[in-house]
Parts: sequence; structure tokens; C-alpha cells
Amino acid sequence: MSILGLFNHWAFVIIMMLGLYAIIARNNMIKKILGLALFQTGIFLMYITLGFKEGAASPILQHDPSTSYTNPLPQVLILTAIVVSLSTMAVALAIVIGIREEYDSIEADEVAHLDRQQREPGC
Repeated sequence: MSILGLFNHWAFVIIMMLGLYAIIARNNMIKKILGLALFQTGIFLMYITLGFKEGAASPILQHDPSTSYTNPLPQVLILTAIVVSLSTMAVALAIVIGIREEYDSIEADEVAHLDRQQREPGC
């Protein structure tokens, strides 16, 4: 298999690593949420890529026992995962809006510092 034949494999690894870097290295909560979305997209691409079968037919359209069929389960799982990830991102963004209203910042380290100051007035 050539390097171009593995393009999807390289793509999902790079997308996942970019998302992981954004989650770990950034303090901005919006950037962390976008990094999480990138990581999830990489996982979606990985499942779809690994579920691909060269020359296979859809089991819905074909009913020939001699035909090689593709498994529809990865596509169904990813469709469900996309819905869950979008709703999770919406909730996370709503929480960030609440944090912004409460602490006037969306930087994680600054919010943690302000929260510590509120709990311990002597600091």
C-alpha cells in the first residue's frame, strides 16, 4: 500500500493530535472546546476509515450471497456520535458563557485564580 493509500490514516492521526494539542496547551476555554471538537472529528474519521471495505456493496441495496458487504455499524455509530458531540459542545459553550458572566474571563488559569480568591478572602 502506498503512502497516498494511507492518506485517511495520516489525516485522522494529524487531526487528533492537533485537537489534543489544543486541549492541553491552550488556556482559553473556547480553544479547548474547539480542540475537543477536532479530536472528536479525528475519531469519527478513524472509525469511518477503518470500517471501509474495498469493493464492498451496501447490504441494503444488494441481496446476493456471493457479494461482499460492508458493515453499516460504523456509519450508524458515527452518526449518533456526531449528534452527541454537537450537543456536548453546545452545553460546554453555554457553561463558558456562564463562566464569562461570573468571572469576566474565559482563560482557565485566570478563572481558577479568581475562584480561589473568592473561596479564600485572605489570599
